[in-house]
Amino acid sequence: MHMVSHGSPGAAASAAPATRVLPPRVVRLVLFALGVGGFAIGTSEFAVMGLMPEISRGLGISEPQVGHVISAYALGVVVGAPLLAILGARLPRRTLLLALMAFYALGNLASALSPGYHAMLLFRFIAGLPHGAYFGVAALVAASISPPGQRGRAVGQVMLGLSIALLVGNPLATWLGQVFEWRHAFGLVALIALLTVAMVARALPPDPDEPHQDPIRELRDFNRKPVWLALGIGAIGFSGMFCVFSYLAPTMTQVTGLPESWIPFGLVAFGVGSIIGTLGGGLLYDRLRFRAVAVVLAWSVVVLLVFPLAAHATWPLLLVVVAVGTMGALATVLQAHLMEVAASAQTLAAASNHSAFNAANALGPWLGGMAISAGFGWTATGYVGAATAVIGLLVYAWARRDARVPARAAAG
Repeated sequence: MHMVSHGSPGAAASAAPATRVLPPRVVRLVLFALGVGGFAIGTSEFAVMGLMPEISRGLGISEPQVGHVISAYALGVVVGAPLLAILGARLPRRTLLLALMAFYALGNLASALSPGYHAMLLFRFIAGLPHGAYFGVAALVAASISPPGQRGRAVGQVMLGLSIALLVGNPLATWLGQVFEWRHAFGLVALIALLTVAMVARALPPDPDEPHQDPIRELRDFNRKPVWLALGIGAIGFSGMFCVFSYLAPTMTQVTGLPESWIPFGLVAFGVGSIIGTLGGGLLYDRLRFRAVAVVLAWSVVVLLVFPLAAHATWPLLLVVVAVGTMGALATVLQAHLMEVAASAQTLAAASNHSAFNAANALGPWLGGMAISAGFGWTATGYVGAATAVIGLLVYAWARRDARVPARAAAG
């Protein structure tokens, strides 16, 4: 168990996950299996954004109502991540992973069979419940089987499944929905989730030495300022990416003037950026620790301010969408940071990171939708997103200042 001092960036005294020694081949298989689960989740989470016109026509609802479907899923993540992390705290992590991904398969199968708008809202909320807890537990498992100096990269590999979903899964789901019917996308996700269950069950051996978690102690250690500030950075600072991405499809058709057949190319561009961001975020955290947050957020402000200018031409738009995708580095950086500052609340904090990001996933489209409805146009999402990234930087500055106070007191 390696300890982080009270004076480390953004942290109170805390413990990182103990390293579990497994053969390198087993480690690679486990990380791959966990990444496949991330691929299923990423494909499902972002499929609605790519299929906004198809779902709108299929359910007989408006595109802003489809935005509510996105928010319903995000709300499910916000509620489900801490709730399921607490309820499953006493379970072995392997068992909890299998249960969460089986639950995810059922939620997406129900989404595929939704008879109408209100049922779709309910089933997307249900599908979102295991999302954060899965990623939280998967990140802890990845960190626990990796050397301390490589934990950021290991978490990045788990999150890479989410990024590859943006590059491959989401465009595939969009294509399936355009050629056949949008329901096929969620049926595909259910199959991939079941495949993940089989792969994790086969690759990850039970850990007889895994420490038992105490839900009461987790709640106590979770309720600390460094944890809440890190979650605040994610909930606010990350919402700009979702603000732009949620309305990318109508922006491409109504501002750039492209046909709907080009939407998958926009999703591929975002996916390429997301992979760069996810891998870069892990490396950045291993090098800069908590300071990596400031680098990602400052970059986000620049990218989001450029987006409205680039949206009027095809190739500039696609290049900037790649850059918007790189903002996903923040997820990896904060995931790794939370494992350092959460003390005994490892599972709860790691899962709650995804609650924070899905609060951003709800906040971003809501703020963007308000700006669009007020008549500022589709490209206003870039300016709104830049403002949220600036607020995220202010929360980061608060967290850094808060960490320096006890450090100076100890030095004095």
